Amino acid sequence: MNEEKTDGDLVAEFKRGAAAQKEKAFAELLRRHREPIYQVCRRLLNSSDDADDVAQTTFLKIFRALPNFQEEAEFSTWAYRIAVNESLNFLKAQKLRAALSLDALESDVKSDGERPDERIERDETRQAIEDAIAALPEKQRAVFVMRYYDELSYEEIANIVGGSVGGLKANYFHAFKKVQEFLKRRLKQER
Repeated sequence: MNEEKTDGDLVAEFKRGAAAQKEKAFAELLRRHREPIYQVCRRLLNSSDDADDVAQTTFLKIFRALPNFQEEAEFSTWAYRIAVNESLNFLKAQKLRAALSLDALESDVKSDGERPDERIERDETRQAIEDAIAALPEKQRAVFVMRYYDELSYEEIANIVGGSVGGLKANYFHAFKKVQEFLKRRLKQER
């Protein structure tokens, strides 16, 4: 029976293997983690093209840093941290303040036979949520996305962005309140 190798097994193969073995191990890590890393970049950058670029940069950094990976965290946590940092660095460098994409939420909400007024209302709600999240400071935005959309634990988020669990809980609480307040203000304006 052929058991699937763990990420740890693949990292070990990469570190000790010959060129062909390294390439095979990294290709499998890439296959497993390409989509989650792309998605976190996409949510933080709100652009498919930018997310593609940042995800590529992330995997290049992972490839270069993998020989020195100390395995103090899971490979996925380490890779996720690199993706978040690369995305935040990209935002700072480009001074982007784009909203998060809620494409997944939008596709879940769509239904066959949706009335035009329902679609307009859904689109307005989605845009309001995107605007609210875009207005958050970068660190709060990252914590909010990882906790609310990716459903990561505070411990996992702490491993990715650093900081204490208590501090991250406070960041999430403040981000959540800011999103609520933003949406309340938007609703009052629309009435």
